[in-house]
Amino acid sequence: MHTLDVAQVRSFFSYISQGKTYPCALVHWFSWVGDEADEDMGMWVVEPDVDETGSPFAGIIHTDSILRMAHLMGVCGEAFVPKNLTPDNSLDFFYSFYVNKFIDHHAFEIAF
Repeated sequence: MHTLDVAQVRSFFSYISQGKTYPCALVHWFSWVGDEADEDMGMWVVEPDVDETGSPFAGIIHTDSILRMAHLMGVCGEAFVPKNLTPDNSLDFFYSFYVNKFIDHHAFEIAF
């Protein structure tokens, strides 16, 4: 499965060089956990890539390299989900995420 990468798009922008426009995205990267999908859930697990200070690894990519969105579900284990969890901050509350291949048939075909 590790032929595709998971990243969170933080910003879209473009720049012009020698008369050509390059559409880009600033992303924060995720790393795969393990070499196989989670045995119980049947989904791959990712976690945010961070350096030794806890800052996320960021990169700039061309928008043509974005295949599709990924549906990430926080791995909460035995803990309760925080009451102040919102779509805007959900990627900040969890240490790892399931890549939900069951969200639609396209994701199911891609994230075997």
